[in-house]
Amino acid sequence: MSFGQAGFLAIGTFTFGHLSGWGVPWPLCALAGGVIAAIFGILIGIPSLRLKGPYLAIVTMGFGVAVYQVLVNVPLLSGGRMGMTVAKLEPLFGLSRINYYFYLNLILCVFFILLTYNIVSSYMGRAFIAIRDNDIAAEVLGVNLTRYKLLAFAISSFYVGVQGGLYALMLGYLEANMFTWMETIGFLVAVIVGGLAMVNGSIMGAAFVILVPHLFSAYKELVPVVFGVVIVIILIFVPQGLAGRIFKIRLYFRNWPFR
Repeated sequence: MSFGQAGFLAIGTFTFGHLSGWGVPWPLCALAGGVIAAIFGILIGIPSLRLKGPYLAIVTMGFGVAVYQVLVNVPLLSGGRMGMTVAKLEPLFGLSRINYYFYLNLILCVFFILLTYNIVSSYMGRAFIAIRDNDIAAEVLGVNLTRYKLLAFAISSFYVGVQGGLYALMLGYLEANMFTWMETIGFLVAVIVGGLAMVNGSIMGAAFVILVPHLFSAYKELVPVVFGVVIVIILIFVPQGLAGRIFKIRLYFRNWPFR
């Protein structure tokens, strides 16, 4: 489990902000944000070759905190107290700005979901699953642990880096305080609630993380409480998450009445 996603998000976001300020087209800015985040992901993934479990989590958490501290204390990177302004896109096809951003993000989201499904069903995905289940057995079967562990960090960091670029494009304003360690909590809640190791689980978890603050908009102080209570309930009663529970329900009715 990586606890440094806020750091990768910040890297992608500020990479996008600097490049867009130099006049680079926004698709290239988003791609560059993903690539730079992937490079840092590989660097942080190197300790994963020897660390596991809580030790790896602490290393990644330290990376996220370090990125935040660097941005806060180096105004050249983050714009200091004034922050950084990002030029917004002009809507096309007669759409309003909010609708244009929505459809743009929806298209990219569908693209990355399909890409992820293809990765999971490929040799690379099977290698990831083998390492997750038993890395020693995977290595005996010929899986290169170094290559695929670093590749896993690179891909996940690339996704978050691209998201950071889209985040900058949508907000139009950036500052270092947007990327505290608490930003990682949103990723963690989404993964646990949606379901580990399931693509559709990540979608459900993301929907949960987005909808809860809206439902409790009048009581924002309750949002962390709701997140905490739901995580405890999920871990105790539904450790596979929402996607895992739905899969079991489908399996139950598929085998009914021979269960």
